Amino acid sequence: MKNKFCVLFLFLVIAVSATAQKKFTEGTISYDVVITTGSEKTRNADFLDGTTVVNYIKGDKSRTEMVSPLGTLTTIYDGTKNAIVILKDIGEQKYMITLSPNDWKDANKKYNGMSFTYEDGEKIILDYKCKKAVARLNDGTTYTVWYTPDLIPQNKNFQYETSSLPGPAMEYETVNSKGEKTTYTVSKINFSPVPVSKFDLPKSGYRVMTYAESKAGS
Repeated sequence: MKNKFCVLFLFLVIAVSATAQKKFTEGTISYDVVITTGSEKTRNADFLDGTTVVNYIKGDKSRTEMVSPLGTLTTIYDGTKNAIVILKDIGEQKYMITLSPNDWKDANKKYNGMSFTYEDGEKIILDYKCKKAVARLNDGTTYTVWYTPDLIPQNKNFQYETSSLPGPAMEYETVNSKGEKTTYTVSKINFSPVPVSKFDLPKSGYRVMTYAESKAGS
């Protein structure tokens, strides 16, 4: 009888856990971005106040749009074709940069080999219970990430730097060499279908270049 009770209890625990988690296969995840320079003097980063990041996800496709007062940076990732395209819209300058998986890895090389340490602590963001992790980069830089295990993304390509976490990052911050802190916090999660056209590439109006060409010109 005791064994039957233990089995029933374990089944209930698993059932409750599965109910609490929700698969995220399609929808939109939006972030607000706050940049803190730690200085009273105006810096270039101050002009990025009001920046937002919107991730459109549909199966193995993702589109990330970072919109700032200076312009828009869009990354379109097609997981089926393993193809990545970056669109840069800065004033009248429009660039379409094509990347291979190796190019994408190089573009994000500061995050390659990063590790996470899981710590005690909980935080509620948009009614999602979040857990704490500390990221450590190869150069010794660390930053805090709050992620939720209650959402299970089918596609993690939209979050390269936190894709190994057991749930999407709901809030995280980074600090650059100048001491400027950038905080990303989820402002909205929408499960509505995303039109396939959202992942179409523009057919004109952009100067097309390879990743190597974009690096040579930077």
